[in-house]
Amino acid sequence: MSRVRLEPAPLLAGRELRERALQGAFIEHIHALNALRNTEHISEVIEVRTKAELDRIDALIIPGGESTSIALIAERCGILDDLRAFARTKPTWGTCAGLILLAKTAIHTKKGGQKLLDALPVTVSRNQFGRQVDSFTIKLASPCLGDEVPFDYVFIRAPAIVSIDDPEVEPLVQLPPGHGQTEASEHGLLVAVKYRNILGTSFHPELTNDTRWHQYFVRMALAVSD
Repeated sequence: MSRVRLEPAPLLAGRELRERALQGAFIEHIHALNALRNTEHISEVIEVRTKAELDRIDALIIPGGESTSIALIAERCGILDDLRAFARTKPTWGTCAGLILLAKTAIHTKKGGQKLLDALPVTVSRNQFGRQVDSFTIKLASPCLGDEVPFDYVFIRAPAIVSIDDPEVEPLVQLPPGHGQTEASEHGLLVAVKYRNILGTSFHPELTNDTRWHQYFVRMALAVSD
């Protein structure tokens, strides 16, 4: 998130859903949400930067970026605890770095570790797929999206979910074996899960022209809010 903001969130049928814009790829999420406004009853997409704005919203997207930086900026702005409380009760989607931030446990972190929101009971391996030069795209069918059309999954210095720590966590997407930097990749790695009010994804759907994951989250958020 750039400029210390909480990404954009839409106002959906009288409800405000926003994203964090503290650091990361929030603009791309805004474009994807705006593309859905006519079909998903989204009346407004905005950026959130302060606790006061966070208190007004109904759902939040925490984008990709640098998870350690996002946590540090949130802490310096005095909203880390507020984000933690929000994510535990309201619809929240973390993509890439956002997934790391939402997790209960993160491994392969920088020296000294990092602050987490401890809202999603999974263990995430940071930079599971290697460095920037190891970025890749893969087409996969995704039944959770409601059709058989493959989605272009974009992975850039991405994390992966290496363990589910609560039976309520629902696996959504798993990579075929062979992708990743550890032995766990030999069996296929989880890259998307759902848990109560939380959606966690390793990839960057906002970097494609396909808005089906944003549609999935908007509909999930409305169902949770109802």
